[in-house]
Amino acid sequence: MTALEMPRRLPFWQRLVFAVPLFGWMARDVAYGDPDNLWYALIAVVSMWGCSLLLFGLPGLYLPALAMVPVMFLLLILISRG
Repeated sequence: MTALEMPRRLPFWQRLVFAVPLFGWMARDVAYGDPDNLWYALIAVVSMWGCSLLLFGLPGLYLPALAMVPVMFLLLILISRG
C-alpha cells in the first residue's frame, strides 16, 4: 500500500490534465494529496495575480479576470445542465 491512494485507471480528462507538464503535478497533488494543498494552491494563485498587478499595473488586474470569462460561462452551463 502506498501513501498516495489513486484509482487504477483514471478517466481520460484526468489523464489529460495530469499530463500537462507544470500544471499536472500540482493538480494531482491537490486532487489526491493533503487536503490543505487546496488552500496553498489558492493562496499561490492570488499571490501570482497580485504580482501581476504590481508588475503590469491595471492590465495585470483586468486581463486574468477577462481570461476567466469563458471558464465561468462553461461552469454556468455545466451547473445548469445538472
